[in-house]
Amino acid sequence: MKSILHLDLDSFFVSCERLLDSKLNNRPVLIGGTSDRGVVASCSYEARAFGVHSAMPMKMARQLCPHAVVIRGNSGTYSKFSDIVTDVIRYNSPRFEKSSIDEFYIDTTGMDRFYGTYKWSQELRTQIMKESGLPISFGLSTGKTTAKIGTGEAKPNNFMKIDEGEEKPFLAPLPVRKMPMIGSKTNQKLHLMGIQKIQTIQEMPVELMTRVLGKNGHSIWKKAQGIDNDPITTYRERKSISIERTFEKDTTDIAKLKSILTAMAENLSYQLRNGNKLSGCVTVRVRYSDFITESKQQHIPYTSLDNKLIETVLSLFQALYNRRVLVRLIGVRFSKLVGGNHQINLFDDSEELINLYQALDSIRNRYGQDAVKRVVAMGSKGIGRSSNPFNGQPIVIPAHRRA
Repeated sequence: MKSILHLDLDSFFVSCERLLDSKLNNRPVLIGGTSDRGVVASCSYEARAFGVHSAMPMKMARQLCPHAVVIRGNSGTYSKFSDIVTDVIRYNSPRFEKSSIDEFYIDTTGMDRFYGTYKWSQELRTQIMKESGLPISFGLSTGKTTAKIGTGEAKPNNFMKIDEGEEKPFLAPLPVRKMPMIGSKTNQKLHLMGIQKIQTIQEMPVELMTRVLGKNGHSIWKKAQGIDNDPITTYRERKSISIERTFEKDTTDIAKLKSILTAMAENLSYQLRNGNKLSGCVTVRVRYSDFITESKQQHIPYTSLDNKLIETVLSLFQALYNRRVLVRLIGVRFSKLVGGNHQINLFDDSEELINLYQALDSIRNRYGQDAVKRVVAMGSKGIGRSSNPFNGQPIVIPAHRRA
């Protein structure tokens, strides 16, 4: 029998801040962009009681909970706490997946032969809380979906086991929105069909779900039955991502070099967001025609946004390229990568900017990485890993709409 443990740190950002400042205990706390145009990255359970939730505009959250403490947030601090928890899990677990900065899956299949998985899970949770000081909940079941939903039902700071054969009755009375695969649009579509409980999906013909929602509908139907064969993706922390280009003919064309560097940074930023990663260090590398290679790096606040990373890349190149001789190779590397469950930095950005990047990434996901480009990067070719379906005519971001 397959056995999957799902662990989720409760109100992770808030819990980290409370470890640093006990005066925040039992108070409503909002973490995110501190301006009215900012967005809530995380909030305490006390704030949630007023209707506040993550990704809500900060202005609205303050109106709902005017006495809340608002904190800008520090992704570097949260990453350090996440590393502590990851190290405990890595040391104790046979095989685990880190799906975000505060969420983990562990494959405990077969451990019952040596030690009860439920007891082992409880002891692991106790050790994590002891070594990190953070509250954490878990769900234990036969698949990732049921285990994750179990964690949600166990919160805050508790745990739950759903035995084999109990998955379907456990899921039946729950709202459909509690299934991980069902976002706001799918949830709205199901509600228009009169489907509000998971039990209704369980009783529907799979053909109907497939007809309405396509392949996603078939997967939702299976998981509503408690059938989930999704594997654990073994966790390996990637330290950096990079792109380099060697020119067929050495060049001193500054406009061309800046165009290519911009395209490189834009491409790597997209990769960061797709992998739910942020970078804290940018490096630019230049190799001259005489094969002398120089590089320069800069540590930055963690981000995955094009505009901030491109600015840093071009600034480094400006400081680095001072020999005024032919260039043979240029490259960009983003390192000090940390995980996060937000595609972009919710601590620093406005709702409009977040919506813009999500729309751009949606286009890239559908049509390829080169489908959307900045005007300055139009002169570069072949930077992305996928082809452009627009016959060489990518969508261009106008200057007045550029992030």
